[in-house]
Amino acid sequence: MRADRIVVEKTARTMTLMQGAKVLKTYKVALSRKPVGAKEREGDHKVPEGEYVVDSKNSHSRFHLALHISYPNASDRKKARKLGVRPGGNIEIHGLDSKYAWVGSLQRQVDWTDGCIAVSNPEIEEIWPMVPVGTPVEIHP
Repeated sequence: MRADRIVVEKTARTMTLMQGAKVLKTYKVALSRKPVGAKEREGDHKVPEGEYVVDSKNSHSRFHLALHISYPNASDRKKARKLGVRPGGNIEIHGLDSKYAWVGSLQRQVDWTDGCIAVSNPEIEEIWPMVPVGTPVEIHP
């Protein structure tokens, strides 16, 4: 099973792996400490909104496994330039730091990331082989 698209609904705190029109699986997620609104600048602790791709995978991430998202895109860079700020980066879909892995699915009870999208370690292990580099990611408010 391979996903050809990831859809994140920030308000619902869900991430859905899609294959065409078919839902492969939906996960409950934790977001950043400031979950409302789109990321505009480095250090604003927000999750971006828009269209991106998984541009790399990090199997040695501090957060177990990580799918790096192509933020900032051209639109994000343009907005940041207009505001006279740096757009930031290093946005990922990831699991939990090893010292907190025991928390498991309870991690999604609180928004705790710094602009990322978090799932439990067993969930990221399930997602990892299903999502190749180049997979489109849509992040909606």
